[in-house]
Amino acid sequence: MDEVLSTLHLPRPRTLFWKTLTTIVVISITFQLFTLIVLAYYLVIPLGQRATDDLAALMVHAAQRWEGLPPDGRRLLVDELNSKHNLIAIEADTPLPDSTSLLPYLYFLERELARHLGGDAVLKMSRDEGDEEWIWADIRASDETLRIGFPQGRIGVKPPIALLILLATGFFITFLTTVILVWRQIAPVERLSRAARLIGTGRWPKPLLEEGPEELKLLTRTFNQMSAQVKELLDNRTTLLAGISHDLRTPLTQVQLALAMLPNDGGDPQLMASIRDDLDAINRLIGESLKIGLELSEKSDELVDIGAMLEKITRQAQRKGTEIRLVPGDSCQKRLQPLAFQRIVGNLLENAVHYGDGKPVTVTYRCSDKDLSVQIMDRGSGIPAEQKEAVFNPFYRLEASCIRPHGGSGLGLAIVRQLATSNGWKVQLLDRDGGGTKAVLTIP
Repeated sequence: MDEVLSTLHLPRPRTLFWKTLTTIVVISITFQLFTLIVLAYYLVIPLGQRATDDLAALMVHAAQRWEGLPPDGRRLLVDELNSKHNLIAIEADTPLPDSTSLLPYLYFLERELARHLGGDAVLKMSRDEGDEEWIWADIRASDETLRIGFPQGRIGVKPPIALLILLATGFFITFLTTVILVWRQIAPVERLSRAARLIGTGRWPKPLLEEGPEELKLLTRTFNQMSAQVKELLDNRTTLLAGISHDLRTPLTQVQLALAMLPNDGGDPQLMASIRDDLDAINRLIGESLKIGLELSEKSDELVDIGAMLEKITRQAQRKGTEIRLVPGDSCQKRLQPLAFQRIVGNLLENAVHYGDGKPVTVTYRCSDKDLSVQIMDRGSGIPAEQKEAVFNPFYRLEASCIRPHGGSGLGLAIVRQLATSNGWKVQLLDRDGGGTKAVLTIP
């Protein structure tokens, strides 16, 4: 359900939009029901009781007159009831079934008849040739039973239908009005939420429209300013990193040149070799910094053959001695940022080689319409569960690695996480069946 709503750009059920909408709709419907109950109790029910009281009194009075009238007088009474009151009066000669109607009007009529007759009264029912239902009341008149009835259409009122129409109309109007009102108020907040999520993944949305109530306009304007400032700070950071790295190379080159010109390696060949190794390490770090700046600033996607790219990356990593097995997969081409992809996979491979205890490293990939998944698996000692997130922090080292000659700057996985986040990708370190670590890169 959440995926469908996300695809249609509709708010999810747990969002502020749905919570506000639900609250207003529930309160509105509750108020409508309360209003209907009050109207029924103080208006409809009293009117129904008064009407049924009059009808019951008329029926009882007609039965009392029936007793002492001759045949001609009874015919006149029947005509009068039919013409003036739309009632039919006949002698009850056949039994009828009890009425099963649930109309409140008939309930009140039974109760009023019982009150006027001083005993129980049960309404009967029948159907005519047109399938219309008739309601009858059998009233004892001396040694006869007078049956007085009327078609159900005479009642005129249809409370269930009226209630259904009122509720349906009220709900529709309330829901439609609430959706329009709430959406107008919540839409800017929803846009802010989506933009904030994009920034959280390292992507930068276009400036948001400043519309809606004054408070939301101010909030949107402030958010746009903040977003621009943060982007500018990050761009400046990348530029500064690249600039410092570039400027450091000049004095380092001069130092290397000066060391090379010293006669007899300065009198201490071992010390000079150590200094050259340190300078080479610094140069590598500077080169890595320049590459990282380029990768972070890369914006355009390219169509990449994943199999060919992975083959190239594994071939470069293979030079360090550890066997790396690339399991061929189906043909796969994806649009992505190649420098970031190459750096992430390369760093994960380097990590697997360093901590894989010299055992072969396996690389697999799976490509589908939904995502691309690259898995890099080693047979090392693994990563403790409580440190699987900590290893992505800059300069963090596993305790075991501190006493082993793995080298490195401690920035490899931190760079992996930052590049993945900035591209909206996901990196996980999982336990591998049979021992070791499985690094999984998922690209939507």
